[in-house]
Amino acid sequence: MANANDEVLSWTSQDPRQSQLFSTYGVLYRFQTDTNAQGTSVTTLWRTIRANKEDRVAKLEWAPNGGLGRAVIGKSTMPMADLVRPDPSYYNSRIFNGPDGYQYRWRPAGNPAMDVLLQDQNDNVIAFFRPTRPQRYNIGEVHGELHFCRNAGAGIVMHPPLMDTVTVTAMLYRFVMAFGL
Repeated sequence: MANANDEVLSWTSQDPRQSQLFSTYGVLYRFQTDTNAQGTSVTTLWRTIRANKEDRVAKLEWAPNGGLGRAVIGKSTMPMADLVRPDPSYYNSRIFNGPDGYQYRWRPAGNPAMDVLLQDQNDNVIAFFRPTRPQRYNIGEVHGELHFCRNAGAGIVMHPPLMDTVTVTAMLYRFVMAFGL
């Protein structure tokens, strides 16, 4: 499944809402969850753009009961549930519409590595999440890897709007599978 052209990000923490994704170049994405003045948990996804400079990519406002709430990605606001809609065609699969208007699907690969594949509208695997045995790094304890398949499909998975959405939906997929939502 893995390819030499893949961009591999190590993913810290068992709780994806409070985690970092990094490569040999350093931290690329950071999920930070805080409680706002109204008592609502809010997860912010930050993308590193250069040393000591981050841009906010998304804000996820959780429901009062800890369930799925509202997502703000760029200028778009939507229910988080729209980013992890159950797909009846595959067990434990979830679909979402990307910023390009196409439908994408997260689904278990059914392989020994327990990969979770992200497929584009033509069923090309453009990214996948691979759980790993916890391993300690100076950035944190890594529990998985998010692989971006650079040359798969239309070859646009590494472009920021789609790459950001893939990262958000991968986190939400991990969350809904962990809590059975």
